[in-house]
Amino acid sequence: MNAYQFFGGSTRILVPDNLKTGVIKNTRNELHLNRSYQEMAEYYDTAIIPARIKSPKDKPNAEGTVKHTSTWIVAALRNEKFFNIKELNEAISEKLEVFNSRPFQKREGSRLLAFQNEEKEFLKRLPASPYELAVWSTAFVHNDYLISDGKNKYSVPFDLIGQEVSIRLTSTTVEAFFNGSRVSSHPKEERKLRHPIIKVEHMPDNHKKYLSYNKESFLEWAQSVGFNTTQVAKIFLESGKVAEQGYKSCASLTNMADKYSFQRLENACEKALSITSTPSIKTIRTILQTGQDKVNKEGIPASLTSNKYAFIRGASYFKGGADND
Repeated sequence: MNAYQFFGGSTRILVPDNLKTGVIKNTRNELHLNRSYQEMAEYYDTAIIPARIKSPKDKPNAEGTVKHTSTWIVAALRNEKFFNIKELNEAISEKLEVFNSRPFQKREGSRLLAFQNEEKEFLKRLPASPYELAVWSTAFVHNDYLISDGKNKYSVPFDLIGQEVSIRLTSTTVEAFFNGSRVSSHPKEERKLRHPIIKVEHMPDNHKKYLSYNKESFLEWAQSVGFNTTQVAKIFLESGKVAEQGYKSCASLTNMADKYSFQRLENACEKALSITSTPSIKTIRTILQTGQDKVNKEGIPASLTSNKYAFIRGASYFKGGADND
């Protein structure tokens, strides 16, 4: 990347050594590059073709020039002192310009003129911004559908739970890939956060629903069911230090209403309030499951006090008398 910036363009082909940080495997039949190295080459539209193993003759000019350049610059600076890397790099850059401008001994011109007149026109145009170096890793997505950059946690789509994803970390972003496609992207947080960073679109529906919970909406819903349900909801929301502690219980009430109907829930809440002043979800659920909400105050099932069954005789029949003959 620094070389491309220095030359002002990228090359069609790169011929590197088989450095392990860049070339993972290079055999007669297979070439496997480091993922970040390959990604960088694709960004600059460059093809990487490593030299053959143990074959320095594949690029003798480069090997010789690097040795000659480094020896000349080191020799020119051997008696100078520097107090930081910036000073040293500036001095090296100055000496490199001098070295490149020195006339050739056996031909006209210099290295700088040869580059400008013979090679520069073959360079490809650089992208608008330099490639941002990335570090790749893999992670297994657990039930919390979160991945980590080592400091903070970030969400991925919940349907990837149980899958292995590739994580791409740069200085500014945290990205996750699955089967070659990017599935999530987050701005990277430099400071340690207390809570994970979660996008709403990554949540399952029941988690999205939880985000909309608030005291007013629960009370408004309870009022649509009935007076007793409203009283129970108020007890849940006011029993803790903060209303949020009662959200789970109120959400359970809504689920029971969907399962058993508004009327049965209202009856169950009335029954629970007649038993205790601090009803619980467990109590209300038990009333609904056992059908106690269908029993009236005299202990008679509500179905038996209706006129549905006309053959049932009331208490007045058994008092006796001529009228009953």
